[in-house]
Amino acid sequence: MWVLKGFASHELSLATSSDRYGKKESGRPEEILTWRREASALSQESSGLVFYAKLIASADFLGQGGMVTLTLTAALPRLRPPSCPSQPEMSQEPPCTASSGLHLGVLYLAMTLLVIGAGGIRPCSLPFGVDQFDGATEKGRRGIASFYNWYYCTSTVAVFISLIVMVYIQSSLSWSVGFAIPTALMLLAILLFFIGTPLYVHVSPEGSIFSGIAQVFVAAFRNRRLPLPSTTTATALYNPASLSAVVTPLPHTPGFPCLTKAAIFTAGSPPASPWRLCSVQKIEEVKCLIRIAPIWAAGIPCFVAFAQQWSFVVLQSLKMNRRLGHHFTIPPGIVSAVSMLGLSLFIPFYVVVVVPAARRLTNLEAGFTTLQRQGAGLAVSVISMVAAAEAEKQRRGKSLRGVEISVAWLAPQLLLMGVAEGLNAVGQIEFYNRQFPEHMQTVAGSLFFCSMGSASYVCGLLVTAVKKMTGGEGRRAHA
Repeated sequence: MWVLKGFASHELSLATSSDRYGKKESGRPEEILTWRREASALSQESSGLVFYAKLIASADFLGQGGMVTLTLTAALPRLRPPSCPSQPEMSQEPPCTASSGLHLGVLYLAMTLLVIGAGGIRPCSLPFGVDQFDGATEKGRRGIASFYNWYYCTSTVAVFISLIVMVYIQSSLSWSVGFAIPTALMLLAILLFFIGTPLYVHVSPEGSIFSGIAQVFVAAFRNRRLPLPSTTTATALYNPASLSAVVTPLPHTPGFPCLTKAAIFTAGSPPASPWRLCSVQKIEEVKCLIRIAPIWAAGIPCFVAFAQQWSFVVLQSLKMNRRLGHHFTIPPGIVSAVSMLGLSLFIPFYVVVVVPAARRLTNLEAGFTTLQRQGAGLAVSVISMVAAAEAEKQRRGKSLRGVEISVAWLAPQLLLMGVAEGLNAVGQIEFYNRQFPEHMQTVAGSLFFCSMGSASYVCGLLVTAVKKMTGGEGRRAHA
């Protein structure tokens, strides 16, 4: 409970510092501020495809190109090395042939297109979906809160189906068919995206995000010797009116006075270069990014637990009894799907049962604050790792005696991990998108995937460290 209270108090400070309207939502100080979109401004901006739609469309075509190329590598014999003989010691066929430069080049091209496509779709699709709701109304705010849950739930269900169905097709039928099916589904998704174009709400971009961040730091460094005004309010600093009716002005906050110096200007002097003078709006956006950094770092340990699951569950299941009845053996690659099943079942339960009940107790539209939800996810991930440790203790002990325990021992940790992911991961997505300004929503989406990537590297370092400490000198790091 103290973890949840601590996260809630931190969230209050963040909401206070980023209050665009000078008040909290619904008059409650503990609820994080929903950054509102003005419906009239949105209707003015809804003509033509702009930033998010263009970027998503471009990324769709790149991803589709990657899927087509990947399918061709499996379908065309010239784009892949010949198959290895099933029994090389008894076969008259030549041994396995190494991949040629053409084979690797086409494969790397497919992977590159897929990575670039995913990099454009994942950070932009979520804020683009949020833009379709009117955050100025209670119905719109509730719709946004539900959208985060269902977005992550449907994504997980898609991964779950691909892990079960596609893996079976690729291993039992054909790799080319296994790649052709998602290629066709990707094409269908692109068609559906363009069919809905006339109905979308589009918000025009405000310019380069990263150049604005760099300008704040450069201007603050150049003005570092200037004294702060006696009253560091927005009226004493450079604070021009925004040219966009969609971007809500951010009030000046007292934190990080070194950055505030970037907005100091001399009365009567002409406007300076943006590399010497920045607006309060731009400075507050950078402050928001800095304030969110600790929350972002706190999410990495939870994803480390997720990465451990993907790293070891398959290896553990290879040493366990995977028989289901007398005629079926569970493939090792499918065992991790239990976690996705748990997440897919938990999110609808959370939205339909938990949120309405919590809303009556807390008077919060989302039931809980996003930081409370993240804290609960961290707590459940700890419990999941405790269950994982007990399962590994049982598996290793029996394995050293030549006994295989049932793979069902892995189910509790995987189900708990699915619940933890439904709490923490969705809470992170919602938190980032609520805290960042409208034109920095892609950064908000990118932070989530950056934390996942960082956790993968941390997991790799952790595995290497444990192996060096427990293996070697006649000791076995695993059994």
